[in-house]
Amino acid sequence: MKEKLMYLMPNVVMEPLFDRWYAWSHLVSPATAAMNITGRHLRIMNSYIQASHIHAAAVKNPKMRGGPFMDLGGGKVEDVKALRDHTLSEHADLVALSEAFKELDRLLLSKAKGFTLQPLYKEIPEILKGYVELVYDLNNHPSYRIFESLLYSSPYYKTGAQSVAISITNNDERPFVLSTPRLNEPGVLHLNIPFADKAIDKLAMMKRTPGDVDEIAGMLGIGEEDRALFNTFFTETPPKPYQPYTGNKVRMRYFGHACILVETKDISILIDPVVSYYGYPQEVDRFSDMDLPEHIDYVLITHNHQDHILFETLLPLRHRIGNLVVPRTSSGALQDPNLRLMFNSIGFHNVIEIEDMQTIKFHDCSITGLPFIGEHGDLNIQTKICHHVKVGNFTMLFMADSCNVSSELYKHIHQKTGDVDVVFLGMECEGAPLSWLYGPLMTEELSRDRDQTRRFAGSDFEQGRALAEIFNPHEMYVYAMGQEPWLEFISSIKYTPESHPIVQSNKLVEYCTGRGIITERLFGEKEILYSKVKEGAELS
Repeated sequence: MKEKLMYLMPNVVMEPLFDRWYAWSHLVSPATAAMNITGRHLRIMNSYIQASHIHAAAVKNPKMRGGPFMDLGGGKVEDVKALRDHTLSEHADLVALSEAFKELDRLLLSKAKGFTLQPLYKEIPEILKGYVELVYDLNNHPSYRIFESLLYSSPYYKTGAQSVAISITNNDERPFVLSTPRLNEPGVLHLNIPFADKAIDKLAMMKRTPGDVDEIAGMLGIGEEDRALFNTFFTETPPKPYQPYTGNKVRMRYFGHACILVETKDISILIDPVVSYYGYPQEVDRFSDMDLPEHIDYVLITHNHQDHILFETLLPLRHRIGNLVVPRTSSGALQDPNLRLMFNSIGFHNVIEIEDMQTIKFHDCSITGLPFIGEHGDLNIQTKICHHVKVGNFTMLFMADSCNVSSELYKHIHQKTGDVDVVFLGMECEGAPLSWLYGPLMTEELSRDRDQTRRFAGSDFEQGRALAEIFNPHEMYVYAMGQEPWLEFISSIKYTPESHPIVQSNKLVEYCTGRGIITERLFGEKEILYSKVKEGAELS
């Protein structure tokens, strides 16, 4: 007899993992994955094995939040040893690839002196031959370009290291994921399936559409020993129904951080999806994944950081996304992996690349990519773009973490866009130092004094004020601050009233209010209805 159809529980989390570490974009591209294994994972594991008590103490210190310390309570040394040994055994080729990139850097620094690079091709480390091109810039500084598409077709792309951990969440608290691997724990089921597996789509669909638990268990390869736990992830209780917007206005919903849904009765656009769950007690009001449309026409990605590309949100949404829009890059630089290649490799086949001042048009809407500067520690990174969204003649500018270090740029842009109705601006204007995220990719350690000047900082008050004066918005919202409690596990941010970003954003709110600009630092959730013909806004 066929079992009763069941729903996936609304507070089930599907955490994508790479070699048991929380998967973010740099753990998909083979080159950056190799560098993170040696420059982050092995270093942290070796440190924990040598002095687990230091890690246990450090994670309790708010000043150490987001540092290279495992949040495992200090009692998992043997488990960490086993993971380290597994990494060294199963990914010896990626460790060797990482060392080859370091050797190639040393080769270029010592022998590339402005003369032809052709003789050096014979000295490229053997495992890198055919995967890189040696180049100079116009000032004769040597570098190399990676043929990233070939690496995805090579043994260095490890789908076997990809897995998904399924569990039920009862609160927003999780260890900081860049420093703490996901070891075996009660209540957590590890599925050894690649991210591109269609079974992930089928499982995600069951949050809204009931399905046969036996069927999905078979698709996921659930063994008898795990079946009892797997069954606890399902319920007969239907979820709260999604209410599509059917009005004649533009509805903006803020989902937290940089995630905003723009809807009309005809279209939906979702920016930088990082979405919370529902079904457990919550101190902060929020929209959840159940408040997203059944079909999302366009998902827009602003840049390649883990708080803007979150696989935990994106993979379960994959079957509902019409088009995924990413910034274009073909640099081949180690620090600048290609997002189209990455998303294609994990099962997204509807990826559109957009570049500066390029426009996508559909219905009565348009999406135009705008230059995004700053916030990347002065690295040459192309995979970043702001979005100018127009619905009817109503316009929104999503600036993410762009840092206005050159107002002249935005004056040039304004000549093309004209004034905008609403500006969304990230003001996390302190930011972590360069090494926090890109340290594993650097073959020579950056001195502390230099590292501290090169930060992932968004705009401060003066820079935000200049943008308000250039674009003359009716409304200006501060967002992308990482304040929401469900962001802490990937951002490690916890502000006080004296924190520099809070002080600076307060000043911008005060300034805009004084100019008659509707303004607010967004937090939790917010919904606003706008007229397509600029008749004003209605708050709800």
